[in-house]
Amino acid sequence: MFGSLGLPELLMIFAVALIVFGPRRLPEIGKTLGKALNEFKKASDDLKNTIEREVQVEETKQALAPLISPATYTISRAEPVTAPAGDNATPAASSTTHDAPVSPNPTHFE
Repeated sequence: MFGSLGLPELLMIFAVALIVFGPRRLPEIGKTLGKALNEFKKASDDLKNTIEREVQVEETKQALAPLISPATYTISRAEPVTAPAGDNATPAASSTTHDAPVSPNPTHFE
């Protein structure tokens, strides 16, 4: 329970504490020490849980990274253009303009 401390050592520590602090203050010191140890245990458990959650989040991100691929955008039917990196990226405009086809001079039959 207390590692290498045996019953004689614990009795000696209790006797010295009783002499130094007195019988009236010893229960108060015990309560205060118990509360401090309890708070320390809660804080260390919270830290442990936080670290475990962060590790799980990182593992999930790494597992999902290959599944997420960048989207490609198509501007026209003639030439597909890939979007630059980033979530709010918009495709760049094509440097060529596509006008309506020009029809040849109509022939008139009169």
